[in-house]
Amino acid sequence: MNPIIAPSILAADFANLKRDVEVINKSQADWFHIDVMDGVFVPNISFGMPVLKAITKHAKKTIDVHLMIVEPDRYIKTFARLGSDILTVHYEACPHLHRTIQNIKLEKMKVGVALNPHTNVNVLEETINDIDLVCLMSVNPGFGGQVFIENTYKKTKNLKKLIEKKRSSTKIQIDGGVTASNAKKLIKAGADILVAGSFIFNNKNPMQIIDKLKKINF
Repeated sequence: MNPIIAPSILAADFANLKRDVEVINKSQADWFHIDVMDGVFVPNISFGMPVLKAITKHAKKTIDVHLMIVEPDRYIKTFARLGSDILTVHYEACPHLHRTIQNIKLEKMKVGVALNPHTNVNVLEETINDIDLVCLMSVNPGFGGQVFIENTYKKTKNLKKLIEKKRSSTKIQIDGGVTASNAKKLIKAGADILVAGSFIFNNKNPMQIIDKLKKINF
């Protein structure tokens, strides 16, 4: 089975954002992956609401928004209004995760929960059936272009076992350091969705790279 490919806009050329959005629109990619960072939860600041609004105005595919922020509940309605189809929050930023999940669902968005590299997948045992996707961070969140953490393969397998044990339909997303070199092994381990940023946009032919990732299966 071929993976869902979600290019990360964080790695796009901000001076030519509309051009790179159109590249994704015309490519074999399935989703737009948009990272929102606040400089508090992670040591970096990225897109704000006006930029997200500009992206959604031109994007013709699923909008997958990844919140790397503290107190994400304050902004759930805002991100729904801006056109987000999927809203992913960090387990580490949500002291009342189940309530956050329910609030996202109330706004008619699909729910994602992200786990930092050090966080065990078992923390989602009580909520996995309420989650549409789990985003496994395969780098430490905050910056693009980092080296892939090898333990991600084992973590993906463990998450897949939990999903099967709970008879859940939750998808597994891998975010960080994804390339053609590790994509097949990730899919074999149980990944359904691959987020790639630098690997796509640092290439002279991003559409060709997206097509290459899309064709990988096991």
